[in-house]
Amino acid sequence: MSQSAELLAPLAPTPPKERSDTARPPAMTRRSAARPGLAASWRQALEERRLFVLTPFLVIAGLIASLLPVEPPDPKVLVAGGAALAIAAVLGRHSLRAGRIILCLASFWLGFSLFAIHGQVFGTAMLARPAYGTFEARVSEIISKIDGEQRLIVSDIVPTGNAKPVPMRRARIFVRAGPDLEPGDLIRAGFRFYPVPGPALPGAFDAQFHGYFAGIGAYATTTSTPEIVEPGASTLPARIIENVRSGIARRIDAVLPQPSAGVARAIVNGDQSAVTEGARQVMSTAGLAHVLSISGLHLTLVAGGVYFTLRMLLVVAAGTRRPYPAKRLAAVGGMAAALLYYAISGGNVAALRSTIMILLVFGAISVGRRALTMRNVAIAGLLVILSDPASVFRPSFQLSFSAVIALVGAYEGYRPRGGEKHWFKGLVSYFLGIAGTSVVAGAATVLFSVYHFQQTSPLSVIGNLVTLPLVGFVMMPAALLGVLAMPFGLEGLPLVVMGWSIDAMLGCAALVADLSENLNASPLLTPLSLVIGLAALAWFSFLRTRWRLLGPAVALPMIILFAVDSPPDVLVADTTQAVAVRTEEGLALASGKAKSFSVMIWSDTYAQQIEAMQSGLACDKLACIARGAPGFSVSVVKSPDAFGEDCANVDLVVTRLYAPAYCRRETQVIDAADLRVGGVQWLRWTGGGFDLRPAIPQLNRPWRAALR
Repeated sequence: MSQSAELLAPLAPTPPKERSDTARPPAMTRRSAARPGLAASWRQALEERRLFVLTPFLVIAGLIASLLPVEPPDPKVLVAGGAALAIAAVLGRHSLRAGRIILCLASFWLGFSLFAIHGQVFGTAMLARPAYGTFEARVSEIISKIDGEQRLIVSDIVPTGNAKPVPMRRARIFVRAGPDLEPGDLIRAGFRFYPVPGPALPGAFDAQFHGYFAGIGAYATTTSTPEIVEPGASTLPARIIENVRSGIARRIDAVLPQPSAGVARAIVNGDQSAVTEGARQVMSTAGLAHVLSISGLHLTLVAGGVYFTLRMLLVVAAGTRRPYPAKRLAAVGGMAAALLYYAISGGNVAALRSTIMILLVFGAISVGRRALTMRNVAIAGLLVILSDPASVFRPSFQLSFSAVIALVGAYEGYRPRGGEKHWFKGLVSYFLGIAGTSVVAGAATVLFSVYHFQQTSPLSVIGNLVTLPLVGFVMMPAALLGVLAMPFGLEGLPLVVMGWSIDAMLGCAALVADLSENLNASPLLTPLSLVIGLAALAWFSFLRTRWRLLGPAVALPMIILFAVDSPPDVLVADTTQAVAVRTEEGLALASGKAKSFSVMIWSDTYAQQIEAMQSGLACDKLACIARGAPGFSVSVVKSPDAFGEDCANVDLVVTRLYAPAYCRRETQVIDAADLRVGGVQWLRWTGGGFDLRPAIPQLNRPWRAALR
C-alpha cells in the first residue's frame, strides 16, 4: 500500500519541463516563481482546478455531520436540499465563483445524504434478541476456513418446523464442523442467532454500524451439523472465485509450513485467517503489516510486472518495425492483471482503492496522459466512498488513502535528474526511494495507526528498507509464477522460493521488532484527532507549493492540545460480567473473566494485561466492593439486598439488575437499563463524581434497533 507511488513512478510519462527563467516576465524572479506566498498558492491551486481534489474530503465531512448526536436527517429535507443545489447550479452556471461554491456545497450535501441512501438500498433490520431454531439459508460468502471451522455469510434465511422468522437480510455464521460449504449452497441447520455486538469502547470499531450497511443484521453459531439441501450452481461467479481461492490456499498449504503458509495465503488471495498471531504481531511492530493486506504494493508489483513484461515482449516481437503501440497494449494487459488479482483478493477497501488507481494509471498511459495525479486519487476516493460510505470509518480506508495522498503529493514535487546513471547510483537511488517512501507513508498514517491500534512502528523505515527489496524482487515474482504454474502442477519450486523469502522477511521483522520493543509508546486519542487529520490531508492535497506542509504542521500541536485522551478509571462491559477498576498497578477486574472478548480488547487498547484484582477487593454473596487508586469506591451488586447499604456508602454502583430509584438519588449508578441503552460504559473519576461516556451515544439510528 504505502509503496504504490514510488513503484508506479516509472509507469508515468515524464512531466513536461518548466519554462526557463528567460521565458518568464522580467519582474518574476527565480525566487518569487519558485516560492509563491500562501495567497498566491491558493490562487494557483484554484486556477489549476484543484478544487476537485477536495470533493472526497467534503463528502466525508458530510458523512461525519450526518452522524452527529442529533436527530437523523429527514429524507424530505435531503431531497429538498439536493433540489435546491441543482437549481442553484443551473442559475449560477455562468459564474466561476458560484460554480466553485456550489461544487463544495453539493459535495458536502451528497455526503450528508449518503448514509440515508445506502440505508434504503442496502440496510437491513437488526435482530433485537436471540433467536433459536432450525433454518434454511443460502451461503453468500465464505469469510474463512481453517482447521475445519468455517465463517461465512448467509442470506435468504427461512425458518423450518416451529422456528419463528427472523427479520435480517443476511447473517454472519460460525460453523464448528460439517461439510465443506461453498457460495450458492442451500443449507439447513440449527442456528442460534444473537444481536450484533456494539463497540467494545467509545469510538472503537462498531460492528452494528458496519453490519447494517452490509446487510448483516445478526451473528449466529450452528447448533447442529449443517446439511446441504441444494448445492450451488457450479457456474455461479462467486463460487468459481471461491473455488479458485480455496484451491490456491490448498496448494500453498501442501508446499509450505506455518508461519510462511499463512503469510503466503494472505499475499496471494487475501485470506489472513491462517496468519499466525506471532507473525502478525512481529510484522506489525516492524511496520510491515501492509504486506499482509493486498493493496497498492501487491497490485503494483503484479500489474506492473505484467505491463513491463508484455511491453518488452511486444517491442522484441516488433523489432525495428512498430505496427502497434506496445506501450498502450501492455497497459491493457496490466489492467487485466489488476482486475484478475482483485477478483481473488477478497475485495478489501485497500485492494479496491489500489485497483481503481491502477486502472486510472494504465488508462492514462493508454491515452498518453500523466498517470500519477491527485485528481486520480480523488476519483478513486469518490468511487470507494460512493460504493461503500461506511468504509470511510474503517482503518483500512484511512490508512490506505492517507498514504497514497502523501505519496502522490511527494511525487508531484519530485523531479528526477536527467542523464544516465551508473548502476551503483541507480541502486542507491532505489534504496533511497524505499526509505523516502516509507518515511512519507509512515508520517501520513501514524495518526490513524495510533488512534486505531495504539502503534507507531518507530523503526518501520528500517523494516521496509531491509524487506521490501526481498518482497519486490523475490516474493511477489515467485508468487506470480507459482499461481501461473498451478494449473500445470508445477508450483512447487516457485512456492518454495516464496516461502524462503517469507521466512527471511519474518526474520528481519523479528530483529526490527526486538529493537522497537521499548520505543512503541503511543498516546490515546479522541475521534477529534481524525477530524484534524482529515483537514490536514485536505490542505496538503489541495496546494502544490511548500505551503501544503502548513496543514500537517498545524495539525500536530492541535492534536496534542485538543485530542489527546486519558485512560478510564472504570470500564463496564455490556454483554459480560466484566468490570475493570483502576488500581495502583493499572486496570484490574473487580468482576468477570480476563479472557472475555471485551477484556481482551481493553487490554490491547490500554497496552496492559487486565487480570483479576489482587488487593482492594472485598466480596460476599450480595456484592463486591472495589477501591480504586484515585480514591473512589465501586460496588458490583449481585443481589437486590445490597442496594440499601451500598447505595449510601460507595461512589458508584454497577449492577446487571435494575437499580431502585432511591439509589440514583444517593450515588452514581450503572444498571441493566444503562447497559442495554448505552452498551459498554467508560468512566473517569473527577474527584466528586464520574465523567461518563457510553460506547453507544444514541439510539435514533436504524443500526441501533437491536438495543431499543
